Amino acid sequence: MTWQPASWYNSVPFKMKTSDFLVIGAGVAGLSFALRAAEHGKVAVITKGKFLDCSSAKAQGGIAAVWDRNDSFEDHVADTLDAGAGLCNEQAVRTIVEEGPDAIRELLEWGVNFDPGNQGEDYELAREGGHTKRRILHAKDATGLEITSKLLEAAKLHPNIELLEDHFAIDLITTTKLGLVTEDRVLGAYVLDRVSGEVEIFRSDRVLLATGGCGRVYLYTTNNDSATGDGVAMAWRAGATIANMEFVQFHPTCFFNTRAEGAEARSFLISEAVRGEGGVLIGADGKEFMHKYDPRKSLAPRDITARAVDSEMKRTGSMCVYLDISHKPEGFVQERFPLIYETCNRYGVNPAREPIPVVPAAHFQCGGVLTDVNGQTSLDGLYAAGETGCTGLHGANRLASNSLLECVVVAKRALNSMLSLHPLRKDSPTPYDIPAWHHGDTALPDELSVIYHNWDEIRRLMWDYVSIVRTNKRLDRAATRLRMLHREVKDFYWGYRITPDILELRNLVAVASLIVDCAMRRNESRGLHFNTDYPGKLDHRFVTQLHRW
Repeated sequence: MTWQPASWYNSVPFKMKTSDFLVIGAGVAGLSFALRAAEHGKVAVITKGKFLDCSSAKAQGGIAAVWDRNDSFEDHVADTLDAGAGLCNEQAVRTIVEEGPDAIRELLEWGVNFDPGNQGEDYELAREGGHTKRRILHAKDATGLEITSKLLEAAKLHPNIELLEDHFAIDLITTTKLGLVTEDRVLGAYVLDRVSGEVEIFRSDRVLLATGGCGRVYLYTTNNDSATGDGVAMAWRAGATIANMEFVQFHPTCFFNTRAEGAEARSFLISEAVRGEGGVLIGADGKEFMHKYDPRKSLAPRDITARAVDSEMKRTGSMCVYLDISHKPEGFVQERFPLIYETCNRYGVNPAREPIPVVPAAHFQCGGVLTDVNGQTSLDGLYAAGETGCTGLHGANRLASNSLLECVVVAKRALNSMLSLHPLRKDSPTPYDIPAWHHGDTALPDELSVIYHNWDEIRRLMWDYVSIVRTNKRLDRAATRLRMLHREVKDFYWGYRITPDILELRNLVAVASLIVDCAMRRNESRGLHFNTDYPGKLDHRFVTQLHRW
């Protein structure tokens, strides 16, 4: 990476960081891409917060792959297509599933440790909802943290990788934004250094968006605070195509306890693997209810299970339902789910002896920046991987533990595509006259409370109007209010000196609007999108695509 002078509109000296590859986001997708790309050139990896403060690191269940001799690619593909409610891109599914075992081997080479198996098996394989076979490799109930930590350790040791925390990507730089109409390609990004408060230019011809999802757009979510849809919002503003944002997966079992306070308690996920190991959902009366909704009972896919839980809560007027795994042998819960066991106990619930109170919460974004199976977007030079992208793997509902698999496979394919379409040259990147950042410089006044109010209003209206069950009237109300909020946020963004709060609010209102716009275009109920005004599923399948230009 090198620093080069850039120019203000008024010619004040400015600096520009140049690299062969720019990675925005530092989860499994971003770090695995960086490690591979570093064998070919210089890589800059930026994250708006701290490393390990990402959705990848919070993933509990594991990574799905065909690893057992009794399993097959056809079975994994069939389970994925079934969960996706007829909207998966079957070719993308087959490609990602078939390249899964090689992805696992690569993770092992980077030092990832999965739980060992018994009776001659190299690794223990778990089963989760929607899977007909045991195919989930895991590290207890902290698989995401194990993978992300090992990738981060490897990246820190690589001389071609520069890792930068507290660097918030504001917007992508494109030739179109520079007024060059002969081509439309990405040139890098404007980035806020949260420590210095300066806006810097990161110049690269090859950009990977791997910023995760947008769970924080909802009032209740399993996601951490960083999940504000930054990558999708930036890609949308740059002119890339967005697809299927109406399909937001609500995890059916988020920890619920009126005695628990703090962000961890409100957003703590009770892994799908708990049901895979025999946990059953019960109502406040202590009776099972999932048999009324699906023959697979508590192992039904997440969209069915979340709606069933929502329905039971509304039917009985209870604030939650319960997930019971207390019937397992002594010591099982502590050994298999140590993180869940310790966290629940911290808040007064012993899952080895009593049911865990749970509620649905926004969990995963199945749509995103539309890409092919190589992660290539509609904007030349821009790629997206992980939750930010939409390859078609998940369709209308993600099969449990397919997400980490997609991260690793698509990141690898993205690098191969970049090197093929944009080979490295000695004079790379091509020089462009990129203006330095220029907009409002006034410090934010006492209106900071208004920003927090707008943030809260977005999350509440999305939860009330655009959550598990939707109606046309609710979607109309959400769209109307979001248009007003967009204007208010725009005034803050251009009128004052930017802050991380303003940037996140700007991205939240953008992705909230994209979710609503996609939902209003889908006149059916399919997978994660359930509209009581269109309760049936259409005979034909279609992808909701949004184009800015």
